Amino acid sequence: MHKCSNDIRTYHDDDVMISAETRAKLRENRNANRDRLKDNLKDKKKPAPLRFQKQGSYAMRTTIHEHENAYDIDDGVVFAKSALVGERGGDMTALSARQMVCDHLKDKHKRFDKQPEVLKNCVRVYYKEGHHVDVPVYRESSDEESGFTLDLASSDWRESDPAEINVWFDGQLAKKRSDRDDDDPQMRRMVRLLKRYAKSRPSWTLPSGFILTVLVDDKYSAFDELEDRCFYNLIVAIKGRLDASLVVMNPVQEETLTKDDPDPKMKALREKLGEAIEKLKILFAPKCTRTDALKAWADVFNTDFFDDDIDASDSKGSFVVAGAAPTQPVHKSGGGRFG
Repeated sequence: MHKCSNDIRTYHDDDVMISAETRAKLRENRNANRDRLKDNLKDKKKPAPLRFQKQGSYAMRTTIHEHENAYDIDDGVVFAKSALVGERGGDMTALSARQMVCDHLKDKHKRFDKQPEVLKNCVRVYYKEGHHVDVPVYRESSDEESGFTLDLASSDWRESDPAEINVWFDGQLAKKRSDRDDDDPQMRRMVRLLKRYAKSRPSWTLPSGFILTVLVDDKYSAFDELEDRCFYNLIVAIKGRLDASLVVMNPVQEETLTKDDPDPKMKALREKLGEAIEKLKILFAPKCTRTDALKAWADVFNTDFFDDDIDASDSKGSFVVAGAAPTQPVHKSGGGRFG
């Protein structure tokens, strides 16, 4: 297989992983949401949140760079069940809880181009830069019989604890981490790369980032010093896993994440992974050049990130000193092989 490990790592670091500045901006908007919600609830003498719960890709640090700022940040709000009282004195319904949060996330200064709206599992807050913050609503209760319970306001109240996902993912990273790796574990980098591939074509409709994360965890086993080989072997393994079954389970709850059997999004993922593997076959050709390899990776990720390196490689490969023939084998810089 032709080696492009440094190229794939650079692509990940420079064009896939979000920058520290972007992460700080998203955190700033998240915190502004929290403050606005707390202040508006207090002003209207509504129940105060017990706490906020970061979750999703932002919490797991697997958010990828979006060229049109279409970031999706999840930040849950938790209330005491006893505080969520309906109009007739009973428990507040799941819809009413989401509507209450939506009403108090609205900006009284009307700085939003589009005001927050109630969705099935959250309240969505839109930003003119292109991203949004999803605010799932939870109620917390505890008693001697059932213990601690956290319920999500969905079509009805249903048990769900997003912190369990964070704990699970951190544990899996720690379990599979190598001393040879750096501060950003390779498995997390593989999640980002797979998410980037899944979003590489606007026409594709593939599974959620959480399902992709579960699949990476299922098939990533150990650190590989070569980033490109690691990703290639990973997508081959995931494709094989999907050939056997398209069903994906929640790793912390008794819940099937896929919607149907077969789930059309899972079928599409299996198909697209097969296409990527086919495009990367050239990496194993005996005469594969650095240009060939970079073009294959550029095609897989549908990116122009490698264009300068492709042009440079083409120039080196085509350079011949006029009137002279090489007296020994030519070694192209940047190329390489691994088993």
